[in-house]
Amino acid sequence: MKMKICSSIAFKLSRSDKLGYIYLSIRTFNITNMKNIKLSYFIALSISILILGSAWIWLSRSPAGSTTQGEIRAPQKGFSAPDFTLETFGNETYTLSDLRGNAVLVNFWASWCPPCRSEMPAMQRVYEDFQDQGFIVLAVNSTHQDNLGDAITFAQVHKLDFPILLDQDGSAGRSYDVRSLPTSYFINPEGIIQDVVVGGPMSEALLRIRAEQLLETNP
Repeated sequence: MKMKICSSIAFKLSRSDKLGYIYLSIRTFNITNMKNIKLSYFIALSISILILGSAWIWLSRSPAGSTTQGEIRAPQKGFSAPDFTLETFGNETYTLSDLRGNAVLVNFWASWCPPCRSEMPAMQRVYEDFQDQGFIVLAVNSTHQDNLGDAITFAQVHKLDFPILLDQDGSAGRSYDVRSLPTSYFINPEGIIQDVVVGGPMSEALLRIRAEQLLETNP
């Protein structure tokens, strides 16, 4: 009787162990399968992103020989300077593209801006020294966020004789993506932005170096 009971218990335990083993095997199989599915999904997603990225690059490419970096108009170093036409205090009109062949400094400023005010006298001296060599300063006043009378007074007090242009609607500033004042663009005789200086004041030494570098590219 004892042997039968023990045998029965042993049978039950053995069966339970088998079921447990089968359960664990199925669970392990499911976990492994899930990991494989996730890995396959990740690989498929990566391949899809790669294909879509390659397709975008191919579709957005420019035809060979149709453009060069310098012909794309953008307010960045190495690109053509965005064109603009603005008037001075005395109603003279200046168009940037008309100044091709000259080295040009386009300086965005306002009369209430301390670094703008600080760098203007040095800018005037550098302009006086290099204007005969083809160096032009266009001081674009952010008139839409400045007081016109204050700007005129400042220019007169400091005897600035380079063109002071009025950006009355902010369009020139937007085309150059001006986010802070002063911001200066050094443009070579081909109309390409050679350097960008955000903030200030710029030292006279820096202004002289940049002017000389622009003039060196003048054919």
